[in-house]
Amino acid sequence: MAQGFTPIVEFYGANAALLNQRLMRWSHTDTAGIESDRLELTLNIEGLEGLPTLDGKIGLRAGYLESGLVEKGEFVVTQRTPVLFPMSLMIVATAAPFSMSDKSGYRQRRSASYGPTTLGTLFRQLVSRHGFSPRVAPSLEGVQIAHIDQSNESDMAFITRLAKRYCAVTKPFNELYVLAEAGRVTSLSGQMLPEVKLSVTENNRPGEQAFITAKLDEKSRAKYEGCRVTWWDAAIGKQRVVQVGNAPFKTLRQRYQNEAEARAVAESELRRVGREDLKLLIDCPGNPLLAAEGLLVLDETWPSYMQGRWSITTVTHVGDTATGYRSSITASGLSS
Repeated sequence: MAQGFTPIVEFYGANAALLNQRLMRWSHTDTAGIESDRLELTLNIEGLEGLPTLDGKIGLRAGYLESGLVEKGEFVVTQRTPVLFPMSLMIVATAAPFSMSDKSGYRQRRSASYGPTTLGTLFRQLVSRHGFSPRVAPSLEGVQIAHIDQSNESDMAFITRLAKRYCAVTKPFNELYVLAEAGRVTSLSGQMLPEVKLSVTENNRPGEQAFITAKLDEKSRAKYEGCRVTWWDAAIGKQRVVQVGNAPFKTLRQRYQNEAEARAVAESELRRVGREDLKLLIDCPGNPLLAAEGLLVLDETWPSYMQGRWSITTVTHVGDTATGYRSSITASGLSS
C-alpha cells in the first residue's frame, strides 16, 4: 500500500457526524499485551448547547485520500474533559473489551486450574466466555499443557501470561481475539496484516514531510545464550532438567509437569530474551498499516545495525494541524 499526501480520518458509529465535523486533533495508541488501546480526541464545541453525551461505540478509520482508509477498531468513551479556552472537549476512549462497565467480567479476578489440555483449546475457552471469536495460529493450536493455574488474576492477565509463556502474543480486535506467534500476526480483522517497510529518504531533514528519526536502545543486563527449565519425572520420582542453547544459561524457577512442556517453555524463553535485548524508537510519517504485534522491516537505506525485521510493541498515530499525520513506533528485535 503506497502512502498518499492528503491525510484523512473518519469516524463511524455513535455521534459520527459530530466527531467528523468538529475534530481538531486525534491520537490513537495501539499496544500489545494487557494494556488498553487508547483513542484521544479534541473537539471544537463552540456554539454547542451543553456537552454531548457521546454514548455508544466509536469506530475509527485512518489513512490517506490517495491510498484509502484502514480500519483501526472500535472504542468506548471513558472520559470527557471540557476546556474553556479555546472552547473544546477532550475525549478519552478505550478499546471495547477494556471498557469501564466490563459486563462479561473480563477484568474480574479468578482462580482456576486447567489441564491436561492444549494451548488452542484453553485460549478458546477463556475468550469465548467474553463474547469473542477466537483465532489461533496453527503452530500454537496443539501445544500440550499438562497443568496450569490461574491464581487470583483476571482472564485478561492470565491470557497474556499464558501467551508469553509460549513466546506468543494475543490481540483483541472488535469481536475477534487472535493468538499468534510473536512477530507473526498475519490477520486481525480478517484482512492481512502485512510487513511494513520503511526507507530513509536521501534528504532526511526536520521539517520535511518524509522526515524520520530513530533511536536504538540496548538493555544493559546480563546476556543469555541458553535456558534451563526443570520438570518432574513421576516415573522415577526425580526432578530433571531440560537445557537448550549454550552457556551462559538463564534458569527458570518454575518446575513443569513433563519434558515436552519444559522444552517448549525453554525454547520460547530463549527466543524472547534474544528478541527483547534491543528496543527501537522511531518517529516517521503517518502509516495506518503500522500496528502492535505487526512486523516492521528497515531496508538498506538504514544504518546496518538497524536494518532487518522488528516486532512492533506500541505505535501511536497522531493527526494534528500543526505537525500533520505522524506515527511513533516502539519495536523490539526479532531473533530470527
